[in-house]
Amino acid sequence: MGSKWAPYLFLLPAAVYIFAFQAIPLMQQVYLSFTRTSLLNPTGGTWVGLANYVRVFGSPDFHQTLWTTLVYVVACVVGSVGLGFGVALLLNAKLPARNIARAVVTIPWAAPGIATALIFVWMMNPQYGIITRALRALGVDVGASGILDNPNLALSAILATTIWQLFPFVAVVLLSALQAVPMELQEAARMDRANQWWVFRVVTWQVVKPTVGLVAMLMTIWSLRRFELIWIMTRGGPLGTTRTLVIDLYSQAFEAQRLGDAAAIGMVGIAMALIVVVGSRAVSSAVEREA
Repeated sequence: MGSKWAPYLFLLPAAVYIFAFQAIPLMQQVYLSFTRTSLLNPTGGTWVGLANYVRVFGSPDFHQTLWTTLVYVVACVVGSVGLGFGVALLLNAKLPARNIARAVVTIPWAAPGIATALIFVWMMNPQYGIITRALRALGVDVGASGILDNPNLALSAILATTIWQLFPFVAVVLLSALQAVPMELQEAARMDRANQWWVFRVVTWQVVKPTVGLVAMLMTIWSLRRFELIWIMTRGGPLGTTRTLVIDLYSQAFEAQRLGDAAAIGMVGIAMALIVVVGSRAVSSAVEREA
C-alpha cells in the first residue's frame, strides 16, 4: 500500500468507467456529427464533413431553439438560485418549527421528475385544472386549449414547474453554507455598529459566495440537459415555444431518424456546457485573486 502506484490503482476503476461509458460514446458522437446517418442504419453513415452543422445553424427553427434554451436556462438559474437563497435565509433564522420547515421544503426536490411533470399537467388541465381555474378567476385569458397549449404561457408554465422542483436543492446547499458563517465575525461587525445589510454584505456574502457560484453552475448544466419534464408537459410545443436543445436532439434522432443532425445538436449543447464550466472557473479564479 506504500507503493507510488497505489493512488493510480485506486483511480483505475473510475478511469475505466469514464473511458468506457463517457469518453467512447463522446467520440462516437463527434464522429456521427460529421456523417449522414439514419437511425435505421446506424453503422452505415456517409462522411459529409461540416454539412450537418451548416444545415443545423442555417435553420431558423434551430435559431428559435437556441433562443428558447437560453431563456429557459437563464430563468431557471436566476429563479431557482434566487428563491433557494431566500428560503435558505429564512430557514437559517430563528423561527418556530424551523426543523419541520426544513424537512417540508425538500419535498419538491425529493419527488420524481416524471411524477412532478404529471401532477402539474393535471393541475393545468384546460377543463378542471386548479391552476387554470385560478388564473381564469383572476381574469387571465389562458385560451380554450389551456395553459400548456398557449404559445404565450407554455414556457412560463415549464419554468414555474422547473423552479418549484429545483429551489429546495439550492436552499439546502446554501443553508449549509450559511451555517458555516463564523458567528464571531458577525458579532464583531455588529459591535462596529454595522447594520444588518452590511453584516450580510461584508461577512455572510463573502463566505457563501463560492457556494452560490457552484450551485449556479450546476443549475446551468442541469437546465441545459433537462428532458423528461419538458417532454412530458409539452413535447416542445406549442409551435416550438418550449423546444430546447435536448428536445430538438431527441426529435431529430428518434422522430426524423437523422442521427448525424442529432449528434451535431448534441455537440452544440456540449460546447455550451463547456463554456459555462470554463467561464465559471475563470470568474472564480478572478474573485479569489481579488480577495
